[in-house]
Amino acid sequence: MAEARFILKEPKSTEKTLVYLIFNFNYKRLKYSTGEKILPKYWNFDDQKAKESRNFPEHAEFNSRLKNFETAIHNSYRRLLNNKVPITIELLKHELEVELQIKLQKNRMTLFEFIERYIEEGKSFKAKASLKIYTTTFNHLKNYGKKRQKRLDFDTIDLNFYNDYVAYLTREVNLATNTIGKNIKTLKTMLNDATDRGLNDNLEFKKKKFKSFKEESDKIYLTTDEIQKIAELDLSKYPYLDRTRDLFLIGCYTGLRFSDYSQIKKENIIEGNKLKIRTQKTKDTVVIPIGKVVNDILVKYNYQLPKPISNQNTNQYLKTIGEMAGIDSDVETRITKGGIKDKKTSKKYTLISTHTARRSFATNLYLADVPSITIMKITGHKSEKVFLQYIRITQEQNANKLLDHPFFK
Repeated sequence: MAEARFILKEPKSTEKTLVYLIFNFNYKRLKYSTGEKILPKYWNFDDQKAKESRNFPEHAEFNSRLKNFETAIHNSYRRLLNNKVPITIELLKHELEVELQIKLQKNRMTLFEFIERYIEEGKSFKAKASLKIYTTTFNHLKNYGKKRQKRLDFDTIDLNFYNDYVAYLTREVNLATNTIGKNIKTLKTMLNDATDRGLNDNLEFKKKKFKSFKEESDKIYLTTDEIQKIAELDLSKYPYLDRTRDLFLIGCYTGLRFSDYSQIKKENIIEGNKLKIRTQKTKDTVVIPIGKVVNDILVKYNYQLPKPISNQNTNQYLKTIGEMAGIDSDVETRITKGGIKDKKTSKKYTLISTHTARRSFATNLYLADVPSITIMKITGHKSEKVFLQYIRITQEQNANKLLDHPFFK
């Protein structure tokens, strides 16, 4: 009797591990790597498939791929039986690979079909901001293909494509350098996922020259005094500005992303002075001390913060609030757009956005000599190098910090 089942290579691993197909027949045993990987905590050892889990939303597709292996091995075995040939492990393995290759060619998704599915799958567990970036990247790729009258698929993504695509986004779409870099980074993320699923075997995108890039940004942060000015504004005549200001202050004093504000409930407050919450973007659980400002805002709304309006409207309201608070110092900004470096001077309030709150939180704590690793536990940065690029301090502020060091006393 022939029987197929699946086992994990390292069932006690805390990292993703390979799934093997085991096929027993005629007192022989074929062990075949499916190429699929899964975290053991998402594996149902009794049913030999992925568990249904919100934390592993692709479980249905994952199990479908395993089912394809099971069907393929049974088809291969029956075909050899019908041909009445001695069935060896080597012969069965060969037949299985032929069967899988035929099925792969019939069912292989195109690059665009995969991206559509990738975005659709992401709707169940990705933040709206991430989905927007995916969709924007997809639209640029489709427009590029039409403009160049080129077929875009997994096999055409190479360095020639990369160079021409970057030139197209720079000169014809007139995008900023950082926007192009984010576009390339998103495309590489999608291609990595497609490769892990066995849908792509073209690894040109992993070459060093196929890189995302980033120029240093002039994005601002608000000082503690500027945040205090915003907090002290009387906005009772403007309820929509009042709500926007309160949500912004939550970000300034917790470091949470805009997308996490609506999650805060009374049960998230522990020991009376800490906020414990699982962030939407990274799924990390963070614990943040809360002071009087945050506590007063939570009490004001009975621990049910106003639902955030659109990012675009919020950013416009924040600029109005910043102007009312007198945050009008001159800030020189530089940006490379369409391949041309542009430098201009703007009023600081015109540069305030929802993300300014989170950046202000990190920068102000850093200036207060809170260790980087402590701040990173809240912001979610994985390396100090990236974190230090994120905070905003001037050369003069950096020198002042050094003057306080015993070395310079």
